[in-house]
Amino acid sequence: MGEKVVAGRFDLSDRQRYRDKLRSCLTGLERLLAQERFDRPKNLMGLEIELNLVDADGMPRMLNGQVLERIASRDFQTELAMFNLEVNIAPHRLGGRVFDRLAEEIRTSLAYADRKAGELDAGIAMIGILPTLDRDDLVSSNLSDVDRYALLNEQMVAARGEDFHLDIDGVERLTCTSKSIAPEAACTSVQLHLQVTPQRFPDVWNAAQAIAAAQIAVGANAPFLFGRELWRESRPPLFQQSTDTRPPELQAQGVRPRTWFGERWITSAHELFEENLRYYPALLPLCDDEDPLEVLDAGGVPSLAELVLHNGTIYRWNRPVYDIADGVPHLRVENRVLPAGPTVTDVIANAAFYYGLVRALSEESRPVWSRLPFEAAAANFDAACRYGIEARFEWPRRGPLGGTAEVDATALVLDELLPLAAAGLDAWGIEPADRDLYLGVIEERCRRRVNGASWQAATFHRALEGGMSREAALAATTRRYRELMLKGDPVHLWPVGHPEPEPEQEQEPVRQGRS
Repeated sequence: MGEKVVAGRFDLSDRQRYRDKLRSCLTGLERLLAQERFDRPKNLMGLEIELNLVDADGMPRMLNGQVLERIASRDFQTELAMFNLEVNIAPHRLGGRVFDRLAEEIRTSLAYADRKAGELDAGIAMIGILPTLDRDDLVSSNLSDVDRYALLNEQMVAARGEDFHLDIDGVERLTCTSKSIAPEAACTSVQLHLQVTPQRFPDVWNAAQAIAAAQIAVGANAPFLFGRELWRESRPPLFQQSTDTRPPELQAQGVRPRTWFGERWITSAHELFEENLRYYPALLPLCDDEDPLEVLDAGGVPSLAELVLHNGTIYRWNRPVYDIADGVPHLRVENRVLPAGPTVTDVIANAAFYYGLVRALSEESRPVWSRLPFEAAAANFDAACRYGIEARFEWPRRGPLGGTAEVDATALVLDELLPLAAAGLDAWGIEPADRDLYLGVIEERCRRRVNGASWQAATFHRALEGGMSREAALAATTRRYRELMLKGDPVHLWPVGHPEPEPEQEQEPVRQGRS
């Protein structure tokens, strides 16, 4: 009875020690908050974009290690699967022509990465879910050759104790199983960061939660998975199900999933970190040598490494982030709602809409979350994922009547949210030319009722009507998407035409993405 009981690469003492360290980290965070040790406002924002690698036929290419060697830049890094990359844009101060500068930086970075990928007969596709992905592409052997991904997969599979089950019922229904978390890699997103003070954090997080549905409605770009047309933004149900470590019995008991929208408005950042410890067992109980309380007693700033690692395995759509820069701790809200793409202009328009809205809504004297039940915000998010630009939301009424009413998503954005976003960008000091250009993109999407998802679906169906097989239509849609993505016009200007090739020239695409 004296031997250790081993679970995967960790034994029982590792998990107990990690839990103790998590509690020490949470106490350290409480002390930092009480001592007001956090950085002052700097109006800093950051941005990350996840990308896909494809071949000339639009099929996934499992080459991220080789492509990264050629790119040779710390701005690019691996993501979960070998057809994924991520580009990280350095933090910028919100103000002036920051969005135009960001657009130019991203275009330059992506063009360079695309050239380097081209040396290996691959290219960059910035899209929520690559339409040409097949179940055979999303297996554990195609996970990136990085220890943390292998370990995360191993621990999630062990926690689940059985196959992961995918069941998404949309325009069509997809049901299948997976022996690994690899299907998560299909989800490629844009992550928007905003550094805030502890005092402002709850208002900014609540505002971000309230507008998540509107972000999806105007920005949906993931209607296909494994050859099926599902939700207009299929990433959220896919992400939740492919990382769901709960067997059916725990789901029935109401145990929270590791990917979730949340269940209430908050009054402090501490609440979210405390929830992480209360609801979620550790997946990666890796302990740092640092004692956070001893560091605080000595006047230093602890890394809170275990708290940060644990937070990184809980996939909130708006996630709290603790970090240190230049020896000073700070907090960020990480907005994980948006899919990647379709173009750089669309990405920046989505960012401008978000940053403007959270600034305006977080400073309202009667904030929207005081008038909107959290359950309604969660239902709005679900509706936006299902129906995209055609969604309808529950939203607080304007005027003396109060209460909520059902409203068309595009009407809400045009009549209420865009003016608020414009006021928020003015408060950040954004130049009117930037404000009007990028919010104008959101306005035109709403007026034309077009986003990346609606364009993909319309183009796919046009190809089917032209006589293509389903697989060929998805590949042709992907090729046409990438062509227009590289051209750079925002998606509301993209023509919905018959993708090449014509039916009499149709050829089934050659799947060569596994090398």
